[in-house]
Amino acid sequence: MVRSSWRGDTPPPDDAPIYAISAAAQLAGIHAQTLRQYDRLGLVSPSRTRGGGRRYSVHDLRVLAKVQQLSQDEGVSLSGIRRILQLEDQVEALQARVRELSDELAGQRNLGAGRVFAAGPDGQITALRPGQRVAPTRSERALVVWRSRT
Repeated sequence: MVRSSWRGDTPPPDDAPIYAISAAAQLAGIHAQTLRQYDRLGLVSPSRTRGGGRRYSVHDLRVLAKVQQLSQDEGVSLSGIRRILQLEDQVEALQARVRELSDELAGQRNLGAGRVFAAGPDGQITALRPGQRVAPTRSERALVVWRSRT
């Protein structure tokens, strides 16, 4: 079912389902029956209206252009194209996850900036505030201080 938060006063987002199959076929330079075949093969997945009609987005048109380029210019089979598109989607998802983890790591590093840890001879680790010192006991011979470099 077609759902979009797009209101007509701004340019539509790339994923807004706005083109009927005839318009998408004309814009992509592909026959409408070819679009139906690509849909059946899972190469492009347009949104659907309540009546079942296909609605293509700008993103879908870009995918169609890529499919045409791989098929006609590179000679890649449709099953090969499907696998290429799957791998590209997987790469995009992994890159997004790497960005999330990098941001999370940077946030954790910022939280830990300036933290100091002390380890006693028994191996006990104590978190200290910057400038704070551990009161040595008689049994302790050494105090090791480690500061993270962030």
